[in-house]
Amino acid sequence: MKIWDKGVSLDSQIESYTVGNDNLIDLHFLKYDCIASIAHAKMLFKIGVLTKKELDLLTTALNEIIDLGAKNKFKIEQSDEDCSSAIEKYLVLKCGDAGKKIHTARSRNDQILSAIRLYERDSLSQITTLSNEFIRSCKNAIKKWGNLSMPGYTHMQRAMPTTVGDWIGCYHDAMKDNSYLIDANQKLIDQSPLGTGAGYGIPVFEIDRNFCAKELNYCKVLQNPIYAQHTRPKFEASILSALCAINYDLNKFATDLVLFNTCEFGFVKLPKNFTTGSSIMPQKKNPDVLELMRAKYHIVLADELKIKSLMSNLMFGYNRDAQLTKEPLVNSIEITKSSLKIASLLLDKIEFDKTNLQNATSDELYATKRAYELAKKGVAFRDAYKQVGKKYL
Repeated sequence: MKIWDKGVSLDSQIESYTVGNDNLIDLHFLKYDCIASIAHAKMLFKIGVLTKKELDLLTTALNEIIDLGAKNKFKIEQSDEDCSSAIEKYLVLKCGDAGKKIHTARSRNDQILSAIRLYERDSLSQITTLSNEFIRSCKNAIKKWGNLSMPGYTHMQRAMPTTVGDWIGCYHDAMKDNSYLIDANQKLIDQSPLGTGAGYGIPVFEIDRNFCAKELNYCKVLQNPIYAQHTRPKFEASILSALCAINYDLNKFATDLVLFNTCEFGFVKLPKNFTTGSSIMPQKKNPDVLELMRAKYHIVLADELKIKSLMSNLMFGYNRDAQLTKEPLVNSIEITKSSLKIASLLLDKIEFDKTNLQNATSDELYATKRAYELAKKGVAFRDAYKQVGKKYL
């Protein structure tokens, strides 16, 4: 069933091309489309479009879809195109005329936009929780290993002494800053687009957009209906920018651990069940998990650029190009959640090698300290620098 069907069958090749894998991606939005649809149905009852019996039928059926989706038992066929059509097909089957009425005073444009916003809001809340778990793992690791000395590096050469606590603390502080970016995006998307229709409002019916916003726990209503459509790529790009910041820091974190885990460094030991083997070299314990975490930053970065590129240079109003922004959004959110979970697990399980760290914290790391000690005694710093530097020629 297509909710835009007017009795003319769509060419099968055109259908396959235009739908793509949207029917699969929309499983991520299914629950949220139903939640928004329940709020919309309540509003339709409030303004007299639906009877109480029809509202109850629709609410029950929409909750059934949510339950089926949670059990992976709700299918969106390619012929449905997306979750919106699949939901309406189910509602018509279960609720009869009430199912045909629910699309009154809304467009598929504001319907899917509402579902996406609710999905984003929930996902960002999950990412905030996972970021906080990573921060807690940092604190625990600092308590356990923080006092161990280790070399600091510039230009990939030993530079000055630091501690494991300062190294872990770097990622602790980075994730706290990233939390501000996630919070800013939560505030940005806290505007209900439901009721903006296809981008030009809803004629004839006196809908209550504030009622829907309150039902969905939005702070406010997104007022301009044209802008509602413009926010679709704009807000998604902003969210992915924040996710890029998180994955950038996880990229650096993973890169450090790949290096520290080598025999040449030996600063950390990964649990054996965190590593993989080689098909030819029996001795190998490969840190694949870290290499993939490092690489996934680039996937999220590409997804951000994909969204920005897809949606630029388009005339105002809805354009079908927006369909292709769903996959990079979902992909980047799922990557970020999984990488944060793994990063916390790594911090909880890795061990630092005290002996190798002490051996690596060699004499030349204290050269700057010696130069400053001379300067403190009254020697001009540049002379002190040269005096100490002669030892390392």
